[in-house]
Amino acid sequence: MKRLTVVLVAIAALAIAASGAAVFAQAEKAPGVVILKGAPMGGVKFDHAKHAKAVGDKCDTCHHASKAEMPAKTANQKCTDCHTKVAAAPMKTKLQAAFHDPMAKKGLCIDCHAKDEAKKAPVKCADCHKKENV
Repeated sequence: MKRLTVVLVAIAALAIAASGAAVFAQAEKAPGVVILKGAPMGGVKFDHAKHAKAVGDKCDTCHHASKAEMPAKTANQKCTDCHTKVAAAPMKTKLQAAFHDPMAKKGLCIDCHAKDEAKKAPVKCADCHKKENV
């Protein structure tokens, strides 16, 4: 009888913890402005809220599904949680390449900006990367 009680209490505790995590995940709010750090030319001031609104809050426009070799810990985690300055196994894509190619001619940011002629993609590195963005 004691064993059954312990098992039921453990199951109840797990259920409460899981429901709490679900509530927390739903309550998690997207950031406003973030500074993307680590580039030698300076950080990039990224208005996450503005970009989220522009894509109709479709997070998967930028946040891709996780890969089996490195499953996501949260639905839309930070790029830097997986992509690092130098790609470390099991990752194959370093942080810079997660945003654009070495010459900034194509990639996540550039491709999206190029779709909308009214919002031309920055053409110079310093248009986005600024030393004061730390």
